[in-house]
Amino acid sequence: MIDSHCHLDHEPLNQNIQDVLSRCKKEGINKVLTISTTIKGFPKILEIVDKDEMIFGTFGIHPHETNTDQLSKDEIIKKIKSHDKIIGVGESGLDFYYNNSDKDKQIKSFENHIDAALELDIPLIVHSRNAETETYEIIKKSNNNLKILMHCFTGSLTFARKLMEFNSYFSASGIITFKNSTDLQNTFKELPLERLLIETDSPFLAPEPMRGKKNEPSYVRYTLKKLSELKNIEAKKLDKITTDNFNRLFFKT
Repeated sequence: MIDSHCHLDHEPLNQNIQDVLSRCKKEGINKVLTISTTIKGFPKILEIVDKDEMIFGTFGIHPHETNTDQLSKDEIIKKIKSHDKIIGVGESGLDFYYNNSDKDKQIKSFENHIDAALELDIPLIVHSRNAETETYEIIKKSNNNLKILMHCFTGSLTFARKLMEFNSYFSASGIITFKNSTDLQNTFKELPLERLLIETDSPFLAPEPMRGKKNEPSYVRYTLKKLSELKNIEAKKLDKITTDNFNRLFFKT
């Protein structure tokens, strides 16, 4: 298994990181991708990726942070090139649900992240909430060479089908295990196996039966189990598929 999206720089994960990694290895998880959300937090990401060979990282600015954090395409590229274990751009995107940052600043930051991902030819990890039309239109302008991972995908089936025009990947989080997520579960039933990944978004969004606790990467097994039920496929087989998908997307293997 691979947890394609977690935040090891957040507590309580960071202060217990060796225990967290030990539980990952016990569950058969061989890679975790820890995600950058702020400029000032990136040095911590660089520290974390050096703690174990199984940890990889990204550089990006979360849409919530774009009122204060803005970097050009070239500045983003420089951050990513600072360490060979930084393998993705993001998370970046649009969040018009909370609107913690000005919409125009979110859009400008998203466009800069897209340009950096295109130039580096590495995946862009996309956050999109209450912004399906705008997210699609911005991605559509970029061109079909963009490698897209829709993180913690909770969008509509219509949105997913439009994103498939760009060969996007879709990451399932613990949300698919929630009892009230029927629409999302039905969407994942329709998505092709070769485009699926799994994630925790830990320490947030703990899946059933751990809901209410702080999430951690080892809990990705619960999302894998639920997704295997939705896709009517053995969990072991889906494990291999999602692992292969991650490696193909991020390592071209």
